[in-house]
Amino acid sequence: MKIHPPYHIKHIRLQEDPTPVYSDPSPTGSYLVFWWSDIALGDLYLEPNKKISEKEYYRLMRHAILPALRFYATEQQHLQPDWQKLLPDNNYKAWAITLEALFLNYTSTIVAERVPVSVIICTHNRASQLQQCLTNLSKLACQAVEIIVVDNAPTDAATEITVKQFTYAGNLAYVREPRKGLDIARNTGLKHAAYSVVAFVDDDVSVHHLWLHHVWDSFRNPGIAAMTGLVLASELQTEAQYLFEKHWSFNRGYADKIYTKSFLLNTYAQGPPVWEIGAGANMAFRKDVLEATGTFNELLDAGAAGCSGDSELWYRLLLHGYTIHYNPRAIVYHQHRKDIKSLRKQIFYYMRGHAAAALIQQKQYKGAAYTQHLIRLLLKGYTRSILRGFPSYQARYTTLWAQISGVLSGLIFYYKNR
Repeated sequence: MKIHPPYHIKHIRLQEDPTPVYSDPSPTGSYLVFWWSDIALGDLYLEPNKKISEKEYYRLMRHAILPALRFYATEQQHLQPDWQKLLPDNNYKAWAITLEALFLNYTSTIVAERVPVSVIICTHNRASQLQQCLTNLSKLACQAVEIIVVDNAPTDAATEITVKQFTYAGNLAYVREPRKGLDIARNTGLKHAAYSVVAFVDDDVSVHHLWLHHVWDSFRNPGIAAMTGLVLASELQTEAQYLFEKHWSFNRGYADKIYTKSFLLNTYAQGPPVWEIGAGANMAFRKDVLEATGTFNELLDAGAAGCSGDSELWYRLLLHGYTIHYNPRAIVYHQHRKDIKSLRKQIFYYMRGHAAAALIQQKQYKGAAYTQHLIRLLLKGYTRSILRGFPSYQARYTTLWAQISGVLSGLIFYYKNR
C-alpha cells in the first residue's frame, strides 16, 4: 500500500528576503502560501522527492502570485508599466519598493478596535473546537460587538458550559436549537443577531487577526449585500486533507471578485456555478437583505439534503439583483477532515446537497440549465472518471463512488421533498 507523504504548510513573507524554498529531494511535500504583509497572494505545491532549481522556483512563484498582483496593480495607475520585470530573481530591492506602493492602500488603513457585527458560530457536539475558535476570535485586532453560539441539537451540556465559562469583552450569547440542521441553526442565529451585518464562521476554523476588519471593510460599500472570504487549509498532514484541498478546496483565489446578476445571465446555459462564490465557513450578509429575500433554505445542508444552503442563498441574492463581494483579505484557516472515511462521507453529502440545491435553483428560474448540468455530470463527467480511475481508483478517485451516490441521493431527496 502506497503511503501518502505529509505536506508541510509554509507561509512565505515576501516583504522579507524571499529566500527560495527549495532543497534536495525530500520525502515530504511543501505547500507554500505567499504573502505581502497580511495580504495572501498565491500558493504553490512542491511535490515530494523532486528537486527544482532557483530559476524554476522563481518561475513557479511568479505564476502563483501574478493574478493577485495584476488585480492590485489595476488600482495603482502610477506604477510603471514594466513593474512585473522587477520580480525578485532580477532586482529584489526595486521589486520590494514597487510592492510596498502596490499595497499601500491596504496596509496603511486604520483598524477599528470593535465593529458592529454579529458573528454567528453554529456548532454540534464539538466543544473543544469551539473553545479554540472562541479563543481565536477574542484575540482579533478588530473584534465583533457580538458573538452568538448556536448549539445545534446537542447531546450533552459541553457546549453550553464552554460558552458560559468563556470570557469575552463584547456580548457573548448562547442559543440552544434543538432541531437538527445547519441551516436551521444559521436561521436561529439570524433571529438573535442584534446588528445589521452578520458574519458566519465554522467552529473548525481559526481566523486571521484582521479577518473582521476586512469583513467590515466589504460592507463599507453600500452596494454590497453579502461577502465571502479566502479559506486556507490549516494543515495537510494526511491523504484525506491533501485530496480535499487539491480537488474540493474552499480557496477561491487571491484577487477580489464582484458577483452580480450578470454572473447568472452569462452562465444560465451551463447552470450558474454559484458554488464558486465562496464557502459557508467564511461569509457575511446584510441582515435586512436576508429579511427581504428569505434566509437559508432548511431543506439543504447538514441534517437534511446535506449541503449547499449557502450557495443556494447566494443564487437567490443574485437573482434578486443584489451584489456579492469575494474579499480574499478576509482570511480563515480550515481544519480539513483527516481520514478517508470521513472525507467520503463529507463528499457524499456535498454532492447530495449540490444536486438538491441545483434543482431548487432550477425551479426559481426555469432558464437555468441545472437539470442539464446534473445530466452532464452523471453521464459524461463521472463516466470519464470511472474509465480513467479503473481499476484501482486511487488518489482523487477514492471519492468517486461517494460523488455518484451523493448526486443520485440528492435527486431522490429533492423529488421526495419538493
